[in-house]
Amino acid sequence: MKLLVLAGGFGTRLKSVVADVPKSLAPVGSAPFLHIQIEHWVSQGVKTFIFLLHHQADLIINFINIEKNGLLKGCDVQWIIEPTPMDTGGALAYAIQQLGLSGDFLVTNADTWLGSGIKELWQAKSPAMGAVNISDATRYGSMKFDDEGNIAVFYEKNELARDGWINAGLNHLHTDLFKDWDHQPFSLERDKFPLWATQGILKAVPLEFSFIDIGIPEDYFRFCRWVKLKKVGIL
Repeated sequence: MKLLVLAGGFGTRLKSVVADVPKSLAPVGSAPFLHIQIEHWVSQGVKTFIFLLHHQADLIINFINIEKNGLLKGCDVQWIIEPTPMDTGGALAYAIQQLGLSGDFLVTNADTWLGSGIKELWQAKSPAMGAVNISDATRYGSMKFDDEGNIAVFYEKNELARDGWINAGLNHLHTDLFKDWDHQPFSLERDKFPLWATQGILKAVPLEFSFIDIGIPEDYFRFCRWVKLKKVGIL
């Protein structure tokens, strides 16, 4: 299975506490966050990685090259740098075009920790989205789906603190979904997922695993504390 890793973001909300490296390399104890992520992905069976880069790409490439003799030893590893920011969907479409990719693949956010789910998403038919239920979906927006996983609607981010099912940051997609790309930036979350849901082709895969997005200082520090406690307790 191929895992495409979205790691090109600017990490604007985290810069107040992590200013000198991209957020995927934010230090967690003695290791960069991406080190912990790769270790976790490899333990779930991933052996083929494609890193989609832009902001401070040189730092991530240097890290990857070092890990080729460590965590990534024996893995097939590629990366590609967006010439300009293309948002999540544009980054995927650009990589598919430039690298001549075909078939099914998984895509994940470099800055989102998910306790497991690789196997579950890979077994689901594309397009499929990992979904986790959290106590406060305010920051993310949420979705509603039926007992068969058919996503009926997405709700925008709002100021109401309520629980809900959100995108877990891990998805199973197919390259054909991007064959009509017009070379313009676009968002998976805002442009494609709602469209595919309307078309009745996007399914949710409920995942009962720990989840955290380290994109804001509060959650970044929470993840650091969790790792310091040897990943004991609930995130």
